[in-house]
Amino acid sequence: MKRLFPAPLLSLSLWLLWLVLNLSISPGNLLLGALLGFLAPILMAPLRPLPVRIRRPGTILRLIARVGIDVVISNLQVARGVWRAHRHPPRSRFVTIPLELRDAHGLAALSMITTVVPGTIWSELALDRSALLLHVFELDDDAPFIQHFKDTYERPLMEIFE
Repeated sequence: MKRLFPAPLLSLSLWLLWLVLNLSISPGNLLLGALLGFLAPILMAPLRPLPVRIRRPGTILRLIARVGIDVVISNLQVARGVWRAHRHPPRSRFVTIPLELRDAHGLAALSMITTVVPGTIWSELALDRSALLLHVFELDDDAPFIQHFKDTYERPLMEIFE
């Protein structure tokens, strides 16, 4: 069964996504969506390097809520910074954040989080995965930001993936 459906949730998600995007549950769309959901995970299985092992699912919900709150707050902060940029130019800078997180899936999630939160851009990851170079739109002091980043994002991801 695992050979036919290596990722059953992904298959189901792809099928549903196909139906939603086409806004139709006609027999042709049902069949094409099912075919996509069946074939895509089989064809992409060799590209997936490691199986995901989630250790604390409850932490995922807290992390999602925290990221949602941070997105709203950061949107307001960036909007305020852009609004007053003509009087007070933003103090943007690059910050090097030492990382303890080594799991590839955790690092991928961390990169998505930094992409979603306005005002932060994932710039570079050290080859040995020991440090992350992050560009921050407006920042006064590095140390509190680094501590907030590690406590808010890195530690929960370590709980989830390591």
